[in-house]
Amino acid sequence: MPSNNRLNPERGRTFQKRACEVLSQHFGVDFSIDYPIAIGKPPKEHKFDLVSIEQRYVGECKNHSWTESGNVPSAKMGFVNEAVFYLLHLPRGVHRFVVMRRDTHSKRSETLAEYYYRTYSHLLDDVFVIELDVETGDLKELGREIA
Repeated sequence: MPSNNRLNPERGRTFQKRACEVLSQHFGVDFSIDYPIAIGKPPKEHKFDLVSIEQRYVGECKNHSWTESGNVPSAKMGFVNEAVFYLLHLPRGVHRFVVMRRDTHSKRSETLAEYYYRTYSHLLDDVFVIELDVETGDLKELGREIA
């Protein structure tokens, strides 16, 4: 039986496009998808998921969910931390964010994005987390007011 993991890249791309659409409208800017920006010393290009034309808003998209049994997807939380790490290399003054798909589980009293923020906020500096309900387009910020 084929694995559902083979569908993950397409699901991620679909989420990225939806986040682009909703956040473009919310922030009033146009976003490029998979736009390279040089970071680090010496500089090396990293393709960020969402970058506004003037590079004032830069974000990474994470389409993760609780495990089927309601456990924390630990490895996936590491990928969110990696995204934050890249965002932290952008200059101050850039609005840096991670947008996560709203995901709930019957065994959990918080969404996955809320769990991530509660557990890892000490690593975020001025990167903020945005939770996106893909169906309704509703946004919830965690850690900072969305401007």
